[in-house]
Amino acid sequence: MHVPDGFIDAPVSIAAGVAAAGAVAVSLRGARRELDERTAPLAGLVAAFIFAVQMLNFPVAAGTSGHLLGGALAAILVGPYTGVLCVSVVLLMQGLLFADGGLTALGVNIVTMGVVTVVVAYALFRGLVKVLPDSRRSVTVAAFAGALLSVPASAAFFTLLFALGGTTDVPLGKVFAAMVGVHVLIGIGEALITAATVGAVIAVRPDLVHGARGLSAPLKLRVGGELVDAPAAAPAAAPAGARSTKPVWITGLVTALALAGIVSFYASSSPDGLEKVAADNGIDQKVTEHAAAGSPLADYGVKDVSDARLSGGLAGVIGVGATVLVGTGVFWTVRRRRAADVTATSTAVPAA
Repeated sequence: MHVPDGFIDAPVSIAAGVAAAGAVAVSLRGARRELDERTAPLAGLVAAFIFAVQMLNFPVAAGTSGHLLGGALAAILVGPYTGVLCVSVVLLMQGLLFADGGLTALGVNIVTMGVVTVVVAYALFRGLVKVLPDSRRSVTVAAFAGALLSVPASAAFFTLLFALGGTTDVPLGKVFAAMVGVHVLIGIGEALITAATVGAVIAVRPDLVHGARGLSAPLKLRVGGELVDAPAAAPAAAPAGARSTKPVWITGLVTALALAGIVSFYASSSPDGLEKVAADNGIDQKVTEHAAAGSPLADYGVKDVSDARLSGGLAGVIGVGATVLVGTGVFWTVRRRRAADVTATSTAVPAA
């Protein structure tokens, strides 16, 4: 659902850019509370994984494909604030390196694909987790539902922006019906990918899933014939390296590289939901050439590499590598800022 330059006029694009900048600023502050020494590098990995899976367009209808948006997945794995940053990093890398998603429409894409999906998905996820049984399966079910709803919600929000600043005269009811209709189907794919990924991580390291924290119910003791909560025990010191995140990080990175470098060659070549709706309804009449169209990685291929499989695979590997480096750098910086704030607070001398 990458919106190109020319779909939305300048005033609305600028307003969306301001909103996106505000959302990123708030998320940078909120992410300080979500990130720690273990999750900071994993957040960079989540961004790279989303980049890789977004290259895997899957067919949803005749002549139409869809791909992961990733807001729900990121929010559940690393937290909603960090999730917004993950998707923003992915969109920035795609726009600058691969000419995917207009640069003047970057704010539109961050709000539509990042903020809306995270807010909708995580709100529904948290609501379901509170009412469902306290189990890993409930987390997976809630992740499925949140991801499913987040995609048509994003499509509906795009329609709202188009109503405010669309550059072509197209009946809004027709655009809304087409966008939401096809993105409900894409949402099913998003939900399956999100639930499968969250379920896989929970199966091996539930402590690394932000949405599964506090999953285990407190130990109960029977006292006088009644069940009461057992007193909390002091945490035992874990052996050095016993809970290292390195195996998860390596496995995730290898998976992302394989998806982007190999599996992406077999992705559907049909236009995605927004492209199809735009072509069928004339929304794309005033689309303009991307500012990075001359990039050596434009359209997810390496310039001057004639073999399509090799060109696409190399572009995918470069994209995953660049995203994980930039993402990890951002999240480590946020984490270090939090540590500096805590240190400053703890060492501050109270005023007389």
